[in-house]
Amino acid sequence: MSLESLIDEIRARGEAELKAISDRREGDLAKIAAERDARVATLRAESAKATDAEVARDRAQRVAAAHLAARRLLYEAREEHLADGFAETRKLLADLTDEAEYAEILRKMIASATARLGKSARVSGRAEDAALLARLAGKSFDASARPILGGIVAETPDGHRRLDLSFDELLRQRADRLRELLA
Repeated sequence: MSLESLIDEIRARGEAELKAISDRREGDLAKIAAERDARVATLRAESAKATDAEVARDRAQRVAAAHLAARRLLYEAREEHLADGFAETRKLLADLTDEAEYAEILRKMIASATARLGKSARVSGRAEDAALLARLAGKSFDASARPILGGIVAETPDGHRRLDLSFDELLRQRADRLRELLA
């Protein structure tokens, strides 16, 4: 074997090893690129999924906030309607005090109060009703004026028992029922 053939063989082996190393390197590069592409695709999919979830959550929060605002507006409108209804009811009761049947209503209230609290019960009412109450209640009339819409307030002489038949109190007691009617 000559030196040249030995050099050619060494060169051929070197080239073969270089080719094998180069092929392995190309395979490793392709494998790394494939893993990188798969990881990038996975990250993109996860990011898109997280973004979609965040968008859906934000949309749900906005829809819920809009529903809440609508319910609040509806509640406020109902409350305003109820307040208007109560104001109208108070006006009707105030107007009733100017009607002829108001004296009969006061007479029945006084009769009910004396039946519950006894004949010695003290009866008082609005300053505007003083003359009418003095005539209807007689000696049971208490001249102290009450800041009420109409009706009477009766008390036992010792002040331990009290019966409030004022229009204000009667309206307050029936407020829930009135709310149902006005709603």
